[in-house]
Amino acid sequence: MGFKCGIVGLPNVGKSTLFNALTSSKNAQAANFPFCTIDPNIGVVDVLDKRLDTLSKLSNSKKKINVNITFVDIAGLVKGASKGEGLGNKFLSHIREVDSIIHLVRCFDSEKIQHVSKQIDPVNDLETVKTEILLADINQIEKKLQKNMKKKMTEKQINLLESVLKKLNKGDDLNKYDDVDSKKTLGEVGLISIKPYIIVCNVDEKNVQTGNSYTEILKKKYPNQKFIIICADIEDQIMDLKPEEREVYMKNTGLEKTGLNQLIKTGYDLLNLNTFFTSGPEESRAWTIKKNTEAQKAAGVIHTDFEKNFIRAETVSFEDFEKYGSFEKAKENGKLRVEGKNYLVKDGDVLYFRVNP
Repeated sequence: MGFKCGIVGLPNVGKSTLFNALTSSKNAQAANFPFCTIDPNIGVVDVLDKRLDTLSKLSNSKKKINVNITFVDIAGLVKGASKGEGLGNKFLSHIREVDSIIHLVRCFDSEKIQHVSKQIDPVNDLETVKTEILLADINQIEKKLQKNMKKKMTEKQINLLESVLKKLNKGDDLNKYDDVDSKKTLGEVGLISIKPYIIVCNVDEKNVQTGNSYTEILKKKYPNQKFIIICADIEDQIMDLKPEEREVYMKNTGLEKTGLNQLIKTGYDLLNLNTFFTSGPEESRAWTIKKNTEAQKAAGVIHTDFEKNFIRAETVSFEDFEKYGSFEKAKENGKLRVEGKNYLVKDGDVLYFRVNP
């Protein structure tokens, strides 16, 4: 399991440039006019993990399989999109399919690149997109609460949707609906407002290390939100270089991490994800799970039969596997643990699942 991340924002904020950089592709058209992206561009990126590289070498694995992230470059939303303005609901339907959202906000001045509203105002830009998402969700719930649709729902589901509708009409957050049943129902309805998001400030090259007045305004307005500052143009240039040249270029520009690495780390934190590993001579592989996932459920990520026929999980921490070099050596040194189905898998665990044939 990886996760799918949608890049949203007004036209001409740098979405396609960022997408191309993140996915090392030139699939997304970047141009100085609105709606140059019509259908969403989709790119799959490996999540590089040095721990997996180490495990693959120690186990002399034939294959190494990374977790991956899917990025979706969704065409620019405009005011009125929820009513069909611009390319309207077509855009919004693509956002419903992602796990998390990157709100890309323009935080740079440029006479060459026009702004859709003729003025750089990052708070207004972000609120425009959020408002269109909120209005689309209101419309979605109102459709579900029509008489003919109510017949297909339980009383509990109807009460939930009526409660959520009141919240949305007031412009309130939906944070309180975080229990499993509510999340499942709202997910099935296709609500976008419940999706976690990251604000990504696209600045020019000279402000990429420190930010600028625009990024400060956003931070003050949204103090509890996850933020990343990037320069999409620099990211695009980095990905055009050979791997050995990238480190030199990043040092020269004062960057410690690429935008991709920042987004991966922030995305994992945002979605409460952990990574566990399996490793052997055939393959070493990384797997993504939610934090506090029980061993039996983690086994199901590999195959549903593993979950059904689970016996136990033989577990070694990555640090001990690296120190001793194999499951066998870790066991000889008392570092292999036998865990039952309720064991909460930790980030970095190397697991071998015993299952009934």
